[in-house]
Amino acid sequence: MSTSPSFSDGSDDPKVIDRLVAANQRYAAGFEDPGMDARPVLRVAVVACMDARLDLHDALGLELGDCHTIRNAGGVVTDDVIRSLTISQRALGTRSVILIHHTNCGLESLTEDFRHELEDEVGQRPSWAVEAFRDVDKDVRQSMQRVRTSPFLLHADDVRGFVFDVKKGLLREIDPA
Repeated sequence: MSTSPSFSDGSDDPKVIDRLVAANQRYAAGFEDPGMDARPVLRVAVVACMDARLDLHDALGLELGDCHTIRNAGGVVTDDVIRSLTISQRALGTRSVILIHHTNCGLESLTEDFRHELEDEVGQRPSWAVEAFRDVDKDVRQSMQRVRTSPFLLHADDVRGFVFDVKKGLLREIDPA
């Protein structure tokens, strides 16, 4: 169920993209250029899960232009996340990284068998790992370690990891040890 009154759940709506484009046209009609560049004001990058229940700007009190937001399934630190963080730091001035996983994540119910099933179905093995996990705290620690040990990142001293509770809206900090 969508929280937006103007949208159905989209599950069987072939015109959902048309609705999004129409919403953009309404948005653009009143849009004013905020006059900012791509450098985030708070010099922070947020790495989080793509889960639709996470409204990162609201949950963290962020405004447009405050941060870079990098999202993927699980919020795990993959090679592509390191790529984005490297560009964020080296080209656009970020210094801090906040990692946000969450409770009740879909990756907790998957395994690497998902890749094998895809290979059987389409005849080609995905080049990427599923990065499934059973213990969200342990996975946050692993992601923090990947950021802290990347040779490409200039700033690995201000890296903190959290688990967002999807029922309460609260962040719980994970001790990196």
